[in-house]
Amino acid sequence: MDTRWVDRAAFPFAERFFDADGGRMHYVDEGQGEPILFVHGTPTWSFLYRHLIADLARDHRCVAPDNIGFGLSAKPPGWSYSVAAHAGNLASLVDRLGLRDITLVVHDLGGPIGLSLALERPELVRRLVIFNTTLWPLEGAFAPPPAARLLGGALGRFLYLRLNISPRSLLPMIYGDRAKLTPAIHRQYLAPFPAPADRHGLFAFARLMAAGAPDLAPLWASRAALAGKPALLIWGMRDVAFGPTYLARWRELLPAAQVVEVPGAGHFVQEEAPETAIAAIRGLLGAPSEAVGAGHTHA
Repeated sequence: MDTRWVDRAAFPFAERFFDADGGRMHYVDEGQGEPILFVHGTPTWSFLYRHLIADLARDHRCVAPDNIGFGLSAKPPGWSYSVAAHAGNLASLVDRLGLRDITLVVHDLGGPIGLSLALERPELVRRLVIFNTTLWPLEGAFAPPPAARLLGGALGRFLYLRLNISPRSLLPMIYGDRAKLTPAIHRQYLAPFPAPADRHGLFAFARLMAAGAPDLAPLWASRAALAGKPALLIWGMRDVAFGPTYLARWRELLPAAQVVEVPGAGHFVQEEAPETAIAAIRGLLGAPSEAVGAGHTHA
């Protein structure tokens, strides 16, 4: 894959790869110390976490993979792109690198991918940092609107594969402040998907969400395994995709979690308010497990 488009000033991290299910999987591995594992969703890649990695790698080992179909990883047209398949690759990377006592950071559909690890192998995960995401099927109050359901069919296939609508048009729409998405940053989210054959991972997630994410039902059924983990919820309150109603359910699930609401941010707090995210994560990392309790702050 031609990676000359990568902005090395903004993303100065060494490229690392391993052979995963679906092809070569790219990951960042920077710094030393207790590990922090960052899991992205759609249509992003490890670039989303660059500000957090640059700071936290000063005293932690920061590992951030690109899921198959995204970023610098392989994009096979015929792969399953299911949450379970992505989660299997993440577990393989964790085993390959021997990661333990993990602080798990998740966002968007990286939520169910990453939290699968915490649910299936809870002994590996010490803390949770959860940005705007879901872990449950989208039904009832969370059901996708009719227009979103259309994206799972032929129209969605055309829009996602031919027009690259996800990074081109939908990504800017879910910023709280679109001025934060500069042309240079936008290019880093567009460039991984130069041709229709590279966009099947994007469309797979669109189909999942349009169908109401039924694949998440087993994860939600086992959610109690998360309740004892020290946790931090960092939420962009202007997110039109995973907004305040999602945060309210997360607070029910994790009542002892620290909560940082970011009123001016949309879906991408990591882009719109990275300093707030870094400070909150450092607060969690510095707190003894037994001292982490319910808290609520506005940034």
